[in-house]
Amino acid sequence: MFEETLDTTIQTLGATKVNSPLCKSKDIKWERDFISDDNKIVIDVFRHNLSRIIKEGKEPPAFEMAGQREKIYFDPSKLKCAVVTCGGLCPGLNDVVRSIVLGLFYRYGVKNIYGIRYGFQGFISKYGHEIIEMGPKFVSHILDNGGSVLGSSRGAQDIGEIVDCLERMNIGILFTIGGDGTLMAASRIADEISNRGLKISVIGVPKTIDNDIHLISKSFGFDTAVDVATMAVRAAHNEGRSYHNGIGLIKLMGRNSGFIAATTTLAQPDVNFVLVPEVDFDLEGENGLLASLEERLKSRKHAVIVVAEGAGQKYFENINDEHDESGNLRLKDIGLFLKDKISSYFAAKNMDIVLKYIDPSYIIRSLPANANDSVFCGFLGLGAVHAGMAGKTKVIISYWNGHLVHIPMNLSVGKRKKIVPHGKLWRTVLESTGQGSLKN
Repeated sequence: MFEETLDTTIQTLGATKVNSPLCKSKDIKWERDFISDDNKIVIDVFRHNLSRIIKEGKEPPAFEMAGQREKIYFDPSKLKCAVVTCGGLCPGLNDVVRSIVLGLFYRYGVKNIYGIRYGFQGFISKYGHEIIEMGPKFVSHILDNGGSVLGSSRGAQDIGEIVDCLERMNIGILFTIGGDGTLMAASRIADEISNRGLKISVIGVPKTIDNDIHLISKSFGFDTAVDVATMAVRAAHNEGRSYHNGIGLIKLMGRNSGFIAATTTLAQPDVNFVLVPEVDFDLEGENGLLASLEERLKSRKHAVIVVAEGAGQKYFENINDEHDESGNLRLKDIGLFLKDKISSYFAAKNMDIVLKYIDPSYIIRSLPANANDSVFCGFLGLGAVHAGMAGKTKVIISYWNGHLVHIPMNLSVGKRKKIVPHGKLWRTVLESTGQGSLKN
């Protein structure tokens, strides 16, 4: 259930007076696909909620539908665009960059497209990073490579200097591809642009391999992450069952939300215990993880454990003392911690085990996108292009209820999507693993 007063109004740079080049297409009747700003996708699809709201004479909360507009704001022949990727790596970054470049070049005829190197550092003169001129030739083969063809960086940069650079370059649309920190910076950039009275559109494509950004039902890279993580689970299961009292322990991504760990568990149901940040667990005690693992080994002689990187942080001291360049808490390594605790527990009981520890995190982050993610990235990039050309600004391209939509940045940034401990996903995980609550 979402707030019925949610303001989903999208900011624009002004009236759209330019005919879209798509109107001139002779081969495809694009006009059949033009979308009006009045096309909305309701946020809450439950019938009883919609019926009640309508009976009360109210408009159901809805997001503006993404897609091509018949009238656009910018003159493509005079437009300059910039694309930047920030934060951690994620499968699909190059796919989004490629989609944006090809959408601007072929759909709208924009020829001046610039890639900003190494995140927001690329706007700051002291770093001396070069600007890349991008066109179809530059992006033709980048899908074959993981990482980011533009490079990335973490850490805050001076917003005023970034906007100064945008002014000097005469940029009309800035496309930012990144996670929550990037989107927060993009929101501040849009505010500074507005304060200066400039006509620069800021469009965000949310990047979170953890699938944990608020109001983003599906993020690119997540499908690839789960796909590869299932291979790690299969390997851990094969290792575990090949030895007497064999244990496979896998640490997966998930700083604040355990969607990768939970979804991987359902995709490859060889997992017997899964630990996520949203659900507390005990190590010691009758119902704790260690005793439950012992019972599992006595009955089945092998076990597989999946743990998200943000789980179990209560077991570490001074967890709030260190932050990374993006302001995120530096998490303690729960994977190695569990490895040591499990080994010590069974050693004290004179019970022989064979423990194999697997951490595929950086392999997963840097891989190319799989087929599903690559297709999805294409839609996201093109949706961003349509939004920018129509003069939308301070907007995120999101996937909601089966459609691409526009979401105001302020509704999403700084908020996390999390597993609901009593929700369907976690209940299904518990049914699959049979692990119980792991709480005393």
